[in-house]
Amino acid sequence: MKNRLPQITDSRMVAKSRFFAIEQIDLAFSNGQTREYERMAGSGRGAVMVVPMLDHETMLLVREYCAGTHSYELGFPKGLIDPGETGEQAANRELQEEIGYATEQLQHIHDVAMAPAFFNAHMKIYLASGLYPSKLEGDEPEPLEVVPWPIADYQNLLSQPDFNEARSIAALMLVRDQLAQQQELK
Repeated sequence: MKNRLPQITDSRMVAKSRFFAIEQIDLAFSNGQTREYERMAGSGRGAVMVVPMLDHETMLLVREYCAGTHSYELGFPKGLIDPGETGEQAANRELQEEIGYATEQLQHIHDVAMAPAFFNAHMKIYLASGLYPSKLEGDEPEPLEVVPWPIADYQNLLSQPDFNEARSIAALMLVRDQLAQQQELK
């Protein structure tokens, strides 16, 4: 049985900052129930995360400051899709800003939703290969540490205390499976 989407009967902005907007929505469900929900509104363009492969065996990760946890975290290059950009263009730009490489080949792996119960935001995950040096100025307040990691040693990566972002873990596992499938086809 497929549920019918509830009807939004009213919506209003209840808080806004430079990065977030919180919207309150009133909903009427098909069974007559009504509820008030709050959700963070996304930009609509989404974001990208890229798993860059330096060679057939080595991924590049970045260690950067994360304000939400007030810690340095290890993960894959990522960022918002700017106005007028495609996901592929944003992925290639983020690579150049964060790790100092551009890519000859981007493969879209999967789209993920981030906390869809209360956040309208989506992220496109890409696999990048054929990297070559190319640097763009980014918006990071300090240089990011680029960390090479053998993909065959992914279990040790998963045990690192600073590699715990769910999106990076999902990207790692999706790319690992994709690369294994590509090897099977050869």
